[in-house]
Amino acid sequence: MDAATLELRNVSKQYPGAAAPAIADLSLEVEAGEICVLVGPSGCGKTTAMRLINRMIELTGGEILLDGTSVHSRKPSELRRDIGYAIQQIGLFPHQTIAQNIATVPKLLGWDKARCTNRVEELMELIGLPQEMAERFPAQLSGGQRQRVGVARALAADPPLMLMDEPFGAVDPINRERLQNEFLRLQAQVRKTIVFVTHDIDEAIKMGDRIAVLKEGGVLAQFATPAELLMAPADDFVEDFVGADRALKRLALERVRDIELWPARMVQVGDPNVKARELAAQSPTGHVLLVDEGSRPLAWLNERDLSFDKVGPHKGRVASVEVDDLLRDALSDLLQDQVLYGVAVDAEGRVAGILSVEIIAQFLGDQGPGHIEEAAAAADRIA
Repeated sequence: MDAATLELRNVSKQYPGAAAPAIADLSLEVEAGEICVLVGPSGCGKTTAMRLINRMIELTGGEILLDGTSVHSRKPSELRRDIGYAIQQIGLFPHQTIAQNIATVPKLLGWDKARCTNRVEELMELIGLPQEMAERFPAQLSGGQRQRVGVARALAADPPLMLMDEPFGAVDPINRERLQNEFLRLQAQVRKTIVFVTHDIDEAIKMGDRIAVLKEGGVLAQFATPAELLMAPADDFVEDFVGADRALKRLALERVRDIELWPARMVQVGDPNVKARELAAQSPTGHVLLVDEGSRPLAWLNERDLSFDKVGPHKGRVASVEVDDLLRDALSDLLQDQVLYGVAVDAEGRVAGILSVEIIAQFLGDQGPGHIEEAAAAADRIA
């Protein structure tokens, strides 16, 4: 089923007996196939807004449109079968197998057994779990595996819209990052419209195509792309919520391949050292890189290494990053190795260029005034 557009028009929710509305007047539009992240402090109405969409709670005022049609034009039970839902505690039925859990909504929709079985097999492959796990029970899976099954169940009936309420919040940090990456990989394939609730701004920046920052009372402080949010916060509230390290958060939006690397000056064993010394003089690092016949890095060569007639065999440790790495992760690797620059390599390990803290600092400086200081401070720590 194709992804759907979603629109909230002047939505409000006032709980009986409450002094102030949970949501006063919220309007936003989500394009088909986008991930919209709702983020904000506790009590800002982000989960309330999500539950209004599938009518788990009812509106006080305003309208919610799915592909231009009001969600109130359908019975709540019918509406929810067309909306995938994944929550923090996963909510798998413990007495049912993984296959039965995934097939829950298709069965409610009247799918025959063969169609349900085919869909379960397809989704098991999509979420990267072996087919034999389909006959296990939730208690026999790890937390990360159960979370993947929860996502598969939400996708089972191929809904045009998915709601995800802090789906990775109860998972340990290592598995959380892995699940985030796997989900983004899935989204690249299935392209669903997704409303994703989180309290974590870093997760919002990583996961969202657009981010809605909410204040208390469901007031929309800013609705923007991650880059816009980091580069141009709408007000002091957004700036404080994003954090003082928003320049470094910007590095989570770009990969090594997205910026201009220094050219690598490379030599191989047997090359004349006259050539190597000329290349070293041209190199921004002042060194040349010894590579094998496949252009894979072997060692940095210093002045002593270049004092002979020809380049000889040499072994050494070369700090490297992959061109598909996030700039944030690449900078972390350079800091951990206590070096100012490293070799950027492609998927086959071939040299693509040189990444340096200076390049990253320049990139941050290009994003706006004041952004360069954080990377410069990082360079000072290892200089």
